[in-house]
Amino acid sequence: MPSPKFSNEPLVDFSRPANRTKQEHAISAVRNALGREYPIIIGKEQIFVEQKFHSYNPAHPAEVLGTFQKGDAATAQRAMDAALAAFEEWKQVPAKIRAGYLFRAARIMRKRRMELNAVEMLEVGKSWPEADADVAEAIDFLEFYAREMLRYGVDHPVVRNRGEKGKLVYVPLGVGVVIPPWNFPLAILAGMTSAAIVTGNTVVLKPSSDSPLTGWKFVEIMQEAGLPPGVINFVTGPGGAVGDTLVGHAKTRFVSFTGSKEVGIHINELAARVQPGQIWLKRVVAEMGGKDSIIVDSGVNLAEAAAGVVASAFGFQGQKCSACSRVIVDEKVYDRFLELCVKETENLTMGDPTDPAIAVGPVVNRASQESILAYIDRGVREGGRLVSGGTAGAGDGYFVRPTVIADVDPRATIAQEEIFGPVLAVIRSKDYDDALAIANNTEFGLTGAVYTGDRRKIARAEKEFFVGNLYFNRKCTGALVGVHPFGGFNMSGTDSKAGGRDYLLLFLQAKSIAEKIRK
Repeated sequence: MPSPKFSNEPLVDFSRPANRTKQEHAISAVRNALGREYPIIIGKEQIFVEQKFHSYNPAHPAEVLGTFQKGDAATAQRAMDAALAAFEEWKQVPAKIRAGYLFRAARIMRKRRMELNAVEMLEVGKSWPEADADVAEAIDFLEFYAREMLRYGVDHPVVRNRGEKGKLVYVPLGVGVVIPPWNFPLAILAGMTSAAIVTGNTVVLKPSSDSPLTGWKFVEIMQEAGLPPGVINFVTGPGGAVGDTLVGHAKTRFVSFTGSKEVGIHINELAARVQPGQIWLKRVVAEMGGKDSIIVDSGVNLAEAAAGVVASAFGFQGQKCSACSRVIVDEKVYDRFLELCVKETENLTMGDPTDPAIAVGPVVNRASQESILAYIDRGVREGGRLVSGGTAGAGDGYFVRPTVIADVDPRATIAQEEIFGPVLAVIRSKDYDDALAIANNTEFGLTGAVYTGDRRKIARAEKEFFVGNLYFNRKCTGALVGVHPFGGFNMSGTDSKAGGRDYLLLFLQAKSIAEKIRK
């Protein structure tokens, strides 16, 4: 049994030649295995259907990574039936045994780490450090949630009542639908799925159609760990046919979703409708969008602040719900900060992320590229001043140059809507009061950061900056499991606090048991 104390998985040091060589070999090995066809997994069955779709490399869109099955409503129903059948046995499995599957999966994931890194580089365009951090986070989720289930899996004491003995136990909900995103294709998928199953539920997992190969690798690892058939059912296909069928199903007990605000609202509405034969209200765990701000006060180290903002804005091409898409700068240091920010941005290297020298890869697909470029154009038309980037990158991939737009009005479109790409809006503030008001002026409330040396301003932000994850004098991305429980307010979702001590409660229900003591 692993140590009872959780600690975060260390990142790979790619400055060491041996590690670089291992990663290069893994990239070659994954490339050599491209083009396979992958089935839907329902219970013990591998299912192939007539309609297919492909996973592509966004840096080289002609490169097909794999062929996947386009499931439909009938497929979704079969998966639900299998999950329901498996639940009857899985819910009886002791918590310690369920946790053991996660611990084994974490060990396997460590052994296959370089392979998983390579898949993410090829499938969603993550750089070496971004891919490795995602895999490390997936391992963290497995290790953390396994330990948390050991904590929840015992009888919990209650206040004593004379003449009775009582306890509180936590029991699973039932069958859940897990709908993860493509931007953290292993970490979030593994976290959502492992939390659901370690608590005794069974799931139908519908991965993003932009990252099905990464999802397949996770299912393969869980199979290698010995997880019984039917506990995880893997169904690829479109959100409308598969996702809506599952979310609306009368036997679905909960939905765990990470993605855009628009899809999250749709899922919440659909799940709220009680279907014929449905005997519960479905629980929805939703992690949605962000429009995250960093405040830069006067009197701080501007070079340090600029580096933190650029890392937050352009890490993984800004395709993080936690990414800094707005920096709010005190007018006394605005010009100097902007100069340093542009310099830092233009030092970033862009290209194929399988090259370890590359910091910025492609965005995930053509539709995303076109949407981002349209936002840039609108930002300039609405009065912003383009000071860096603003165009698609060279080559055949879906590249967008890291873009900085200055003098943005706080109510402009690019200051309010989630772009999900490498675009940073620079906003001038008159003072700290103004900066806090601007930071709170969106419908989101996910992450934020403040660079300041003033303890009074830090105290004010702790009370007034309305976000679920707040940081000081550092970047606003890079939440660590157990260290920074993650989830936001308002239209950023249900503040689920993934990677925190409360998270497993979302997949459990408490049962109070009392027995009269006979004399």
